[in-house]
Amino acid sequence: MTGAAGGIFLELGLVVIIAAAAAYFLRLLKQPQLLAYIIAGVLITPVFHLVTDTSLINSMSIIGIAFLLFIVGIEIDLKRLKNVALVSTLGGAIVIIALFLVSYILAVSLGYLGIEAAYIGIMVTFSSTMIVMKLLSDKRQLNTLHGRIAVGILLLEDLVAILALSVLSAVDNLTVALFGVAFLKFAALFAVAYIFSKFIFPRLFKFAAKNQELLLVVSLAVCFSFALAFEYLGFSVAIGAFIAGLALGNLEYNVEIIGKVKSLRDFFALLFFVSLGMGLSLESFRNTLLPSIAFIIFVIIFKPLLIMVVCSIFKYTKKPSFTTAISLSNIGEFSLIIALLGRILGHISEEVFSITVLVTLVSITVTSYYINFDNWFYKILNKPLKMFDLFTTEGLEFIPSDVQPKVILCGYNRIGYSILRDLHAIKKKVLIVDYNPEVINKVVKEGYHSIYGEVTDEEIIQRMNLPHISMLISTIPEISSNLLLIRKVRHSNKRAKILVTGNNIDEALKLYEHGADYVILPHYLGGEHVSKIISKIRKKKLNLHEKKKDHLKSLHDRKKFGHHAH
Repeated sequence: MTGAAGGIFLELGLVVIIAAAAAYFLRLLKQPQLLAYIIAGVLITPVFHLVTDTSLINSMSIIGIAFLLFIVGIEIDLKRLKNVALVSTLGGAIVIIALFLVSYILAVSLGYLGIEAAYIGIMVTFSSTMIVMKLLSDKRQLNTLHGRIAVGILLLEDLVAILALSVLSAVDNLTVALFGVAFLKFAALFAVAYIFSKFIFPRLFKFAAKNQELLLVVSLAVCFSFALAFEYLGFSVAIGAFIAGLALGNLEYNVEIIGKVKSLRDFFALLFFVSLGMGLSLESFRNTLLPSIAFIIFVIIFKPLLIMVVCSIFKYTKKPSFTTAISLSNIGEFSLIIALLGRILGHISEEVFSITVLVTLVSITVTSYYINFDNWFYKILNKPLKMFDLFTTEGLEFIPSDVQPKVILCGYNRIGYSILRDLHAIKKKVLIVDYNPEVINKVVKEGYHSIYGEVTDEEIIQRMNLPHISMLISTIPEISSNLLLIRKVRHSNKRAKILVTGNNIDEALKLYEHGADYVILPHYLGGEHVSKIISKIRKKKLNLHEKKKDHLKSLHDRKKFGHHAH
């Protein structure tokens, strides 16, 4: 194979082969796959110079960003973010302003003056939507409390990043009118997306969904249409793809669309991560080692610390505050886009650009470890984190009567809701423990005893009054938390029945071994329930129409109560 096509195939082949080998090796070592792609990029260009012209890979990596944010847009349920709207908007704004000011001062103290210090301040502020969404999605944590807070803050950061790009593009001749025009353009495109999602896409995709290939092609057409429209009007293709995803997110075919696009996303996202490694200049790395280390420490230590303080001020307990904070301890694609723009416009030097690339690489690598081993980090830092209890110790309990609760329900999720419904008749004897303040607000209105806090907290465990309970039910999925609860109950109360939740058969066996009376396996129970329904239908012992009516009533009750699966 010769010519340009052969060169392109050779470059792509080298990238994929080396990335696959690195990913396979790191998988054996149980390390994050994302790190393998970055290492592959470093080996390909800075170390061995196998690919010297990185323009093709860089161009294709932009498609990776677009596809990832397109799927993220489809997956995000904006209605679920309304419960964390205050911390995401006001809290997010506090975080953005504080990070910019402190990083600007740090940049000036390191000798970067004027517009370069401002660029550094802006770039350090924005976390990577692409990385965080992918890692949270892989761990199925996008719809957890900390996942929703992180997503809400990321969305605000992305909006600010778009405005920053608009301002920096015209910083030499910026006027209020120009800024206003940019804002109007964005608002107009967002309005178009909303109109299409309400009135055009439902009909368009109803026909397209009849053919799986057509569904994929039409979905990609929507993605590229919005991405190109946003780029034409001076915005990023990535944010255009994200808005396209939001526009398709309310369709009944959104799961099928995600399934179709996911493989394309994974391939192009691989190229994005490899391109980060390829863009690292070893010469610049040597020249910028000290300032790079300073900004890396700032991003992976000070940044999560600040975010945790803000979350705590908004009355979120240590665990969700901590997991939100470590999820955002990085800088990402918008920082790189802004750095690239600054280099093109001559606002920043090659040195500052290299610092940005290096801090991005290190911080997203550290974040992947933070998120993958979040429970381990939380356990190690549990004692130092107790200082954050100062923000959230007041108003955590609601004890409406003198009756001592005999049943404790730890965790209010899909299973917890159903259990609580059946315990409604003895609500005065039920105590609910949860670290989600939204949940506590809801159950307080229902008149239940409740404690807001983390079940592994010694103080919370003492308030449970374990020696006098008859039953403890935990719907919390973390095995370490459940093992601790079993140990604490068994130590003070041999008679109490203990029901805990496991994620798989191995966990269930381990929980039984440590003293659980029954282990709830959600997927197993779901299959058993459906199997019993089918058996009753076959034996004509069940009226499916009546069953459907009962189920619809239950679903409407949950919706009225404001319950969502976490």
